[in-house]
Formats: sequence, structure tokens, C-alpha cells
Amino acid sequence: MIKTLARSIREYKKNAILTPILVIVEVVLECIIPFVIANLVNEMQAGCGMDTILHYGIQLLVMAVLSLVFGVAAGNTCATASTGFARNLRKDMFYRIQDYSFENIDKFSVSSLVTRMTTDVINVQMSFMMIIRIAIRGPLTMIFSFVMGFVMGGRLAMIFLVTIPLLGFGLFLVIRKATPIFRRVFRKYDALNDSVQENVQAMRVVKSYVREDYEKKKFANAAEDVCRDFTKAERIMAINSPMMQFCVYAGMAFVLSFGSYMVITSQGAEVAVGQMSAILTYSFQILMSLMMLSMVFVMITMSLESAERIVEVLSEKSSLTSPENAVTQIKDGSIDFDDVSFKYSEKAERMALEGVNLHIKSGEVIGILGGTGSSKTTLVQLIPRLYDVTEGSVKVGGVDVRKYDLEALRNNVAMVLQKNVLFSGTIKDNLRWGNAQATDEEIVHACKLAQADEFIQLFPDKYDTWIEQGGANVSGGQKQRLCIARALLKNPKVLILDDSTSAVDTRTDSLIRQAFREFIPQTTKIIIAQRVASVQDADRIIVMDGGRISAIGTHEELLKANAIYQEVYNSQTQGGGDFDKQGGEQ
Repeated sequence: MIKTLARSIREYKKNAILTPILVIVEVVLECIIPFVIANLVNEMQAGCGMDTILHYGIQLLVMAVLSLVFGVAAGNTCATASTGFARNLRKDMFYRIQDYSFENIDKFSVSSLVTRMTTDVINVQMSFMMIIRIAIRGPLTMIFSFVMGFVMGGRLAMIFLVTIPLLGFGLFLVIRKATPIFRRVFRKYDALNDSVQENVQAMRVVKSYVREDYEKKKFANAAEDVCRDFTKAERIMAINSPMMQFCVYAGMAFVLSFGSYMVITSQGAEVAVGQMSAILTYSFQILMSLMMLSMVFVMITMSLESAERIVEVLSEKSSLTSPENAVTQIKDGSIDFDDVSFKYSEKAERMALEGVNLHIKSGEVIGILGGTGSSKTTLVQLIPRLYDVTEGSVKVGGVDVRKYDLEALRNNVAMVLQKNVLFSGTIKDNLRWGNAQATDEEIVHACKLAQADEFIQLFPDKYDTWIEQGGANVSGGQKQRLCIARALLKNPKVLILDDSTSAVDTRTDSLIRQAFREFIPQTTKIIIAQRVASVQDADRIIVMDGGRISAIGTHEELLKANAIYQEVYNSQTQGGGDFDKQGGEQ
């Protein structure tokens, strides 16, 4: 875990190393000052002159200034190293997530990833800051003060041998008790963030069903649950401070009482007044160092679970990678499924796809029809290698997709999903996701093919119109047409439309398909649809049922021979429930 996290320090390694060095010098100076003061007190008690006092005064002033300078420098380098470390952690996590396959993403919820990149990183950042500064300062101060206390007070310093192990044992018990609670708290943080995310995304549904009170109550319960566990953990951790104060103040009381007795009885021969004052100062320094260590232990205890959660993200290896000497050129848009079976997880009991054999010629228009859960989307997701097959092989252009460079494959296989996403930015910005170097003419041409140019021209800013996050300021049909245009700009060899015209009227749907036939005849087009009208003019139609191919044929052939296709066709033409019977765009 430490090794994985340490990789994110990188350019801030110099500051991370320099901070402890500066702290060591600062601590040494702070521990020498009481020793010099003790000698000054003893000299004054012996009746020294002003020159001696001035000499000691200059020494103390120089050491105090140097301690201040080194302390400020340590603070600056510590702040730079910790904030830089946090920045690199977030960047490394985000970059790693971008490389994830769908299989990897399925292991983490969105809310969990957000928590890990925010709250968890902040916790680790604070711990790192304390480790390179306070965790160095605390033990060194305690050790130097302990040693100097023995040098100055001899037997008086024996009290520290009792209090320090006692406090260490107390810290161990507290941490052991609190750690499981903190681990539980961060899992509940995920649930809390999940509730917020879900509510914001579904705000229209919440308001339409007047469920604001229910959502408020659900959030309040989640927040209360987090608060309850956090309070319990903090109560345990709060024992640190009074426990330490009791032990150290008890030690100081012992030093004062027993030390005073030794000063009086030995008349300063065994323990002088200066030594006595120095021991009290060192006792106070030990108290402060123990308080620092307490803070460090609390922060580390809180951040251990955060660190493990971050390492989980950083250590997750993508299940899909490009092979060595990967193929980068795709000959054509032909697609072959050879005895393909697939399941989403190794633990899954049943196959999502089973025994699929399918051969598609380059330039064909293929329709896919089937009920909910028939694995239509699963089938096409194997083509751009969003998932790998469990058994068999999928070939594009006569080559197994696992032999292709992933970027090259996905640049040539464009997918338009039913719930495709638009990003905040102009229409042009969104369309250039398909081709960053696309000219204005190419953008307009793609939009005309997708039947998007017509409504874009109605906007005051036309192609410079700002799109809100998620495409909130355009309709569902407009969003789908923009996504189709974006995919066309890739100039793909294979174009997959996954129910991506469901929100447009039948006329627009027909015009889009007509444009495909006329302007991109060499591109293989696969159209998944719920309505027969969207696929009936395809070269071939695939009927899916329960993860298997039930039948393949033209509209006329299936209408004669396939019961599933007949049922779907009759239900949509004889009283259909399809929204397009009423026409109009959603």
C-alpha cells in the first residue's frame, strides 16, 4: 500500500525529504535552549556579571531565530509536498479510471469513486502532512527531551520511563477500538453520496411524484447514521488527550515535589535550581510531543481505510488491454461471431449470450430485435471490445478483436447508445468528440445525415449553442441525433445504433436510415430497435431471445416463419403500444 501511494509523490519528493531534515534542526535547537537557560540560571545564582548574561542572551536569541526560520521553512515545504501529493493522487486515480473496462467500472459505484477522489484523498493528504512533519517532530522532541532530562536531572527523569510506555499502551488500545468504526464510516459515506447523486439526477421524477419529503427523510437517516458512527469513533479517540495530560501533569507534579525536596536537602549539590527549571521545560516539551503524536495517530487511524480505498482504485488493472504488436489497420466492416458465449462475471451462474454464430458482410444493414433482457446490447458491446467474450471469438475485418489495438478498433467501430451523453460545451465541441480535427463543413454534413442540422439552425447561436451538462437543455430526440452525428464524424467502418432513435418520430427515423444507405454505403450498420418499422428495410434482421439468436432473415421471411417476430409485428401494427403511433418527438 505504501509503495503504491508513494509513486504519486514524484516531483514533490525533494520537498518531502527536505521537510524532516528542517524539522530535525528545529527540534535540536528547541531542545538545546532549555539547557542553555539552565546554565544561565546557575550562573546567575552563583553571582555572574552582565557580560556573562549578555553572552548567554545572544546565544538564546540566535537559537530562537534559527529555530523560527527552520520551522517556517519546514511548514512551507510540508505544505507544498502534501498538496502536490494530493493533486497527483487525484490525477492518478482519474487516469486509472479512464483506462478501466466496463467490467472494472462495475466493481465500483460512481458515488464510491467520488468519495475516494475527494474525502479519502483529503484524509490521506492530512496524514502525509503530519507524517513528514509532526510525526518526525513529536518522537524527536520526546527523545531529545528525555535524554536531556536525564543529563540534567538524573533520577528525576525516571518518571518518564513509567509514563511513556503507559501512554503508548493506551494509544494502542484506543486505535484498535476505533479503526473498525472508521472503516464502517467510509462505507456509509459512499451510501450518503450515492443518495445525493441519485436524488440530483432524478430531481424531475422526485418533483413529479412529490416525493421531496421522502428523499429528505432518506438523506437525513443516512446522514444521521454517518454522524452516529463518527461520534462513536471520535469519543474513543478523545480519550487520548485527557489520558496524556493526566500522565504528564502527574509526572510534572512528581518532578516539582521530589525535585524541590532534592534541591533543599542537598542544598543544590545534587540538583541545582537551573537543572530543576530545565527538567520542567523538558516535561512540558514531552507533553507537547505526546499531544502531537496523539493527533498523528488519530489522523492515521482515520486515513488508513481511506488509503486502502485509494489503493484499490490505483491497483485495479484493466481487464481489457491492447496486445503486443497489436493490429492497427482494419480492412473492412465485416463481423463474425464464432460460437460466442459470454457472461458478465466469472461468478455468474448463467451465460448472457450462448452459442452465437453470426456472419455480417461489410456494408450490410443489420437490424436486431428482441424483448427486454434478450441480450441485444450485450451482443453489440462485444464488437468494439467493451467486454471480452467468455468463449469463442468475435472478428472485425477478419481479425479477432483481441488482436487489435483498442484505440484503433474503437475509432473504427462507433456506438450510439440510447442514453448517450452530451457534455457541457458548445454543439461543435460535443460533435468534435467524434473527430477533433473535423472542419465546419464536415460537422454540418454529419448533422444533415443525422437530421440534426434542421433544429440546430433554429438556435440563435446555431452550432455555437451551449449545451448544458448531460444535454439538459435539448430534447431526447435532439440529443440522440447529435450523438448520431458525433459517431458519423468518426467515419467508422462499423456503426452501431443501440435503440438510439427511440426518441425521434418515425419520419425522422426513416430519413436517418435513408441517409445511411445513400451516403455511407460501405459502412456496416447495426440497428437495435424496439419497433419493427426501424428495422424492416434492413438487409437482414436478427431476432434475439434469451441470449440466443432465434432467427435471421428479411422482414418478409421472418413474418412468415418466426413466431416472435410475428407477435412483435402484430402487436405494433394492430393496436400498438409504440409511442410513434401518435407520432411526435419526445
